[in-house]
Amino acid sequence: MGGRQIIASALVACALAGAGQAQDIQLSAPGVDEDLTDRLRASSLLLQETEEVRTAQDLIAAARADYGRLVAALYDAGHFSPVVRIDVDGREAARIPPFGGPRSVNQITIRVEPGPVFQLGTAEIAPLAPDTELPGEFRPGGAVTTGLLRDTASAAIGAWRDNGYATAEVSDQQITARNGDAVLDVRVRVEPGQIVQFGTLVPRGQERMRVERILAIAGLPQGETFSPDTLDRVEGRLQDTGVFSAIALQEGDVGPDGVMNIEATLVESEPRRFGFGAEVSTDDGASLSAYWLHRNLFGGAERLRIEGEISGIGSEGLNVEDVEGIDASVGLRYSRPATFTPDTTAYLELGLNYFDDPAFTFTNVGAEVGVEHRFDRRLTGTLGLAVDYYDIQTPFGNDQIIVLSTPLGMTWDRRDDPLDARELFYLNGTATPFITDQGGAGSRVYVDGRVYLGFGETRASRIAVRGQLGSVFGGELSDIPPDFLFFSGGVGTVRGQEYQSLGAIQNGIDDGGRSFAGLSTEFRQDIGETNFGLVAFADAGFIGTDATGGEGDWHAGAGLGVRYDTPFGPIRVDLATPVRGEGVGEDVYIYIGIGHAF
Repeated sequence: MGGRQIIASALVACALAGAGQAQDIQLSAPGVDEDLTDRLRASSLLLQETEEVRTAQDLIAAARADYGRLVAALYDAGHFSPVVRIDVDGREAARIPPFGGPRSVNQITIRVEPGPVFQLGTAEIAPLAPDTELPGEFRPGGAVTTGLLRDTASAAIGAWRDNGYATAEVSDQQITARNGDAVLDVRVRVEPGQIVQFGTLVPRGQERMRVERILAIAGLPQGETFSPDTLDRVEGRLQDTGVFSAIALQEGDVGPDGVMNIEATLVESEPRRFGFGAEVSTDDGASLSAYWLHRNLFGGAERLRIEGEISGIGSEGLNVEDVEGIDASVGLRYSRPATFTPDTTAYLELGLNYFDDPAFTFTNVGAEVGVEHRFDRRLTGTLGLAVDYYDIQTPFGNDQIIVLSTPLGMTWDRRDDPLDARELFYLNGTATPFITDQGGAGSRVYVDGRVYLGFGETRASRIAVRGQLGSVFGGELSDIPPDFLFFSGGVGTVRGQEYQSLGAIQNGIDDGGRSFAGLSTEFRQDIGETNFGLVAFADAGFIGTDATGGEGDWHAGAGLGVRYDTPFGPIRVDLATPVRGEGVGEDVYIYIGIGHAF
């Protein structure tokens, strides 16, 4: 480092032998506020709590290390002329000779004189790349800390790297402390290097994955100008496959032609996994689900998922001979990443569903092919082509429908944590144009938006709001598949109301509605440092006979819940009751499941 730097220094002694345990370790830091005192305690090895018995040798070694650790903490707080003294039974630790040290230690005193808070005098860093944004505090007269200096250098280097100069680095720095004026003069020189182009990706450590598929999935743009954002996207694509448990990208050396290869060190996960879930509610009974997943079927990150679910168990009573009200489904999804582009996944889905409702019963067999394109880490779009066969039974007879549809979808997920969101939002929209073999045609549109607002440093208190809108346009009622229509009630719409209890009377038939609007709000509160939390919530739902509303009705429910956080999401127990609609003042529903309601 060039220039003069006036700082407090510590003498370093050699290791000492001996045994003993300190009876008393004290920190004296007059004039230091509580925050800095806490930071000093956190930096000190001597002051860290431990259940291990420390020998005299351990304590003196910790004391010697604490000189540098405490000075670094003071520098980080802007104190560049501190004095630190550590006495071991009255002798300064830095002056204890390397041999013949004490065999026991009774008292250690740490004295800290922080000195004044420094300001920047000269504040220079050059050259800078176009559009470099340095920290606003890096200016003459601004408060200075080592953290600010690190951030400034990082911003300058990062800007050069964003412009393609992959090897940019600090080439020289002159830092001078003027103790009498409490001023720090800083001059930093940056060496940008040359513009670099991406070479090839060199994967290492893979076991079952084929190299050509790794390259296709990663999508490193060979020959393009270096960009850290591009490397982030490459790493993200590999992570999204679920094949790898660890991914490390290492920048290689730059060749004479300005080309840099990237080395990818990969650790593969076990390809197979299975799981199951369960939910219980007093309105819809129990729900059981299970899945089996293979994440690398043919060595190219092809994913095969088979899943099944049975719901409504016990919704019509506990008579095992009566299966009325029970719904069941089984599905298969095969997907292949990096089809057409590195960000496009092709998929094939097959499904068989049985649905038993008081108004109708239907069996559905369907198939869908499509693509899912990831525009960035947060925005995803889907386009599919689906064909479904329905066998519908109603009190008025049976009907069979074949439906051809083109599902379109967009998802924008900005949540900080999908399992326990504390800020930002989630937005999903789908549009499904369809035609039937009976000549009908129409479109189903659905939007689901969620907003999360946290309060406090840890966002222990937060508000979550969910809005849902849905409409079915066109088509005669007899042409519309039953699961395209809307119902309200139960988990996912209105807790405190019986499951799918609100529909619409259309042509004298109790059926689903052509439109739906739902609003849910929750106040979530963590309980101290525990894994428990409390929730208060209110839900409302409207079902209309027309795509734009028309005649209809709405109902609402409210309640309280308890959450217990686990690594796989919170375990949820909710207690809810109707506040508008049927059952007000009479019904109470209990919901038990995994994950927040939304």
